[in-house]
Amino acid sequence: MRRFFMLCAAVGVAAAAFVATSPAEAGYHLIRWQNTGVCQIWDEGIPTTPWPSDFHRVSHSVPTFVDALALKEHALKRGHCTL
Repeated sequence: MRRFFMLCAAVGVAAAAFVATSPAEAGYHLIRWQNTGVCQIWDEGIPTTPWPSDFHRVSHSVPTFVDALALKEHALKRGHCTL
């Protein structure tokens, strides 16, 4: 039984070390599709790029999805994006 508890403790320490060394959460930014003018929130945690590649990045990175929604709303009001 003592070995079981030692194993659990070792696994717990290893898991804590793994979490501590994992990269910080990625943020979000807006992309604008060139052919339609539609803006979309893009999650930087996705390891690929949008397809097709006829888009460009129109905002800086923000930490939360809610912040990205605020950026999109501002871009819509200013006429930089369409729905």
